[in-house]
Amino acid sequence: MARFMIRNKKPEIADQTALKHVGEQVRKRLAANKAIYRLPTEKAEIFAMGDFMSPDECARMIAMIDQVARPSSVFDVEYGADYRTSYSGDVDPHDPFVKKISRRIDDLLGLESAWGETVQGQRYLPGQHFSPHCDWFYTEAGYWPKESARGGQRSWTAMVYLNPVEAGGSTDFTQIGLSIEPKPGAILMWNNADAEGEPNRWTLHSGTQVTAGVKYIITKWYRTRKWN
Repeated sequence: MARFMIRNKKPEIADQTALKHVGEQVRKRLAANKAIYRLPTEKAEIFAMGDFMSPDECARMIAMIDQVARPSSVFDVEYGADYRTSYSGDVDPHDPFVKKISRRIDDLLGLESAWGETVQGQRYLPGQHFSPHCDWFYTEAGYWPKESARGGQRSWTAMVYLNPVEAGGSTDFTQIGLSIEPKPGAILMWNNADAEGEPNRWTLHSGTQVTAGVKYIITKWYRTRKWN
């Protein structure tokens, strides 16, 4: 009688194949752009580029954020009220200026516009912060079925700093030891998954407390398929 060896195959993580594919696609595009540099860590894929937005564009976006900013929320209601204390709001996705900036981000990463969420503006006043968190979704959480149906897992994050901050307000990747100071017009981009398409826990990051002045940023998250 022939014997067959049964091997336990590790179950695939939600959207793992798509995350791996998108990661490869964006990695190659960013590496080919000489204006973009990769931050010094092998534990996560984090890239940056200066002067992505002009001073006039930053000022215009700041004014738009002030019109929509409301107390920020988080996906998981179990987090305490002190977890994220900033203000945020989606800027008008139909506004021609917002479309221009959003498409510029799409082109930089080489991702489909339809896969990107609406650009979100964020404002941090003195004393406000965003505690350490990851941008990818916990598939065990109650919100996952809804997020899976409307675009799936978050693949890449793109964030643009809009103004100089007097003190504080850095973006800290807490498990890696990287701290990025806000530089007006600069864009920060990172892969929320690793090379195998698994959510990367090394991407844990925080928006540290602003101790003087105000901090403005915009963020665009990309999914693994069309976002609804």
